[in-house]
Amino acid sequence: MDSLKSIYKYYKALSVIKRSGRVLILTPRDPDGDALASSGVISVLLDKLKKPYQIFTPIPPSPSFLFLPNLEKITSDREEIDFYKYDLIIIMDCGSINRTDMQDYLQNPSDSQFIIEFDHHPRKEKRHSHLEIRLPQAAATSEILYYFLQQNKIKINKRLAECILTGLLTDTANFLHPSATKNTIYIASKMITQGAQFSKITKYIWQNKSIKSMKLWSAVLNNLHINPKYNIAFTVLTQAELQNFQEEDNSLDAITNTLNNLKGVKAVIFLRQEKENLIKGSLRTNHPQVNVAKLANYLGGGGHVKAAGFSLEGRIKKTEN
Repeated sequence: MDSLKSIYKYYKALSVIKRSGRVLILTPRDPDGDALASSGVISVLLDKLKKPYQIFTPIPPSPSFLFLPNLEKITSDREEIDFYKYDLIIIMDCGSINRTDMQDYLQNPSDSQFIIEFDHHPRKEKRHSHLEIRLPQAAATSEILYYFLQQNKIKINKRLAECILTGLLTDTANFLHPSATKNTIYIASKMITQGAQFSKITKYIWQNKSIKSMKLWSAVLNNLHINPKYNIAFTVLTQAELQNFQEEDNSLDAITNTLNNLKGVKAVIFLRQEKENLIKGSLRTNHPQVNVAKLANYLGGGGHVKAAGFSLEGRIKKTEN
């Protein structure tokens, strides 16, 4: 993973961070464990360097991840962000700047602003960052940040280790996804030796489900069907159904990952009506010849060969067939 070009970028990124004044960290609008953990890594580094910073995510993070450092400092109120007062913007795990809800600013930064992007998603649009550290072959953005810390000889303490392990676990569904390589497993084991607690992370993220969360599963499974023509499983949540479980939104990705274990199907599609005119879809597959990112890209989304997603305008309508 560490080509000479990548190593140079790691050095340059740290140099830019060290000479920065105020820093703005941006996550995608629906940050998963990897995006939040990666933001945690950068925030711990900024604390160490005594740099003032703000983390912005358009949708508040799930309470399940509040064991990660500095996430209590996140704001989801765009009115609180005076974008041009920050001289460094760091985009974490976004895939597309549209997912930051700050794309209008990112397309028109001031001459004094520098933009760094850490990501493991393939780039979908023209480059908007001054320094792009993108490794699509990495299992998670937190894996890239491990290389960044390692090459810059930054000691990985317990807080950093728990962030990195959380990102790896959530983006590989506990190493079940094909994206989990021997490097991923090696880094995870290193993080455990540095103090990251596997049992603590799994307890917060996967073992603290409420009754509402279990009922959410019931609604998803009740709506589960298989399209016999394409051998694709799909399930749908209407807006009314989703509103009953609003605080359980953090369960949705985990549900998609679990449905991907259905025997014999080529792929899984999970659709939900998140707003009056907004549909969100998650796609997963374990089939060696299926690339769900192609469908996601076609629908304006993106992601990886085996795990992708999209959002589009419209309403879900149920018909007889």
